[in-house]
Amino acid sequence: MLNVEHLTKTYATGSHELTVLKDVTFSVAQGEACSLVGPSGSGKTTLLGLCAGLDRPTSGSVALLEVELTTLSEDELSDLRGASIGFVFQSFQLIPTLTAVENVMVPLELRGERQVEPQSRDLLDRVGLGDRADHYPAQLSGGEQQRVAIARAFINRPRVLFADEPTGNLDADTSQTIVDLLFDLNREAGTTLLMATHDIDLAGKTDRIIRLHGGELVSNDSVNDERDIEPPRVAGEI
Repeated sequence: MLNVEHLTKTYATGSHELTVLKDVTFSVAQGEACSLVGPSGSGKTTLLGLCAGLDRPTSGSVALLEVELTTLSEDELSDLRGASIGFVFQSFQLIPTLTAVENVMVPLELRGERQVEPQSRDLLDRVGLGDRADHYPAQLSGGEQQRVAIARAFINRPRVLFADEPTGNLDADTSQTIVDLLFDLNREAGTTLLMATHDIDLAGKTDRIIRLHGGELVSNDSVNDERDIEPPRVAGEI
C-alpha cells in the first residue's frame, strides 16, 4: 500500500543545508494502522507530507497504491489524493465560510460528483453532529470541528488516511472521543492509516510504531512486540 525507500529531504537555509529526513525506509501494508512518533523536530510531519505527495523528496522514492509519486505531475498527484486519500490535521483546516455539511461535501464536489449532500449529512450523523450540520466552524467547539474534519476525510471512501497530530489541539476527554471515532471509522472502512503523533498512548492503539529521531528511523516495531519488551528510548523523546 505504501513503500518508502531511502527517503531524504533537505532544505536550503541561506548558505547551509538542513537535512530533515535521512535515508528513511519502511512499508505499510493494506489495512494496517501505523504511527510515526518522535520528539519535536524529528521529521514526523515532513515524512507524512512526503508520503501523501504534498511535498517532493530530495532523494529516494515513495510508492503509494503502487504508484511512484515522484513520476507524477502536480495535477496527477491532486487527482490521486482526491480519489484515494483522506487527511486529518491538528488544526482541523475547515473552510470558515462553509457550514459543517458544506465542508464535508468539498472532496466529492472537487471530483465533480453531484447530489452529495445526503451522504454528507449521513456521515455527520455517524460522527454525532447531525444537529450541527448547518453551523459554521466558528460556532463549533474544537472537538466538533475535528469530527467534521474526520467526516470530510472519510467522505470519499479513502484507501489511505493520513493523520497529523489529530488530537493535538484537544483536551484529554475530547481526545478520547476523537480517537475512538477515528479508529472505529477506519476499522469499518478497512482504510490504511499512517498517523504522526507525540502521544505514545495513542500510538499504542495502532498495529506498528515507527520511531524517528533527528530525521532518522531508529525503530520499526509492531505494537505487540513493544508490549513484550521495553522499547528503546531516545533522548528528548516524549
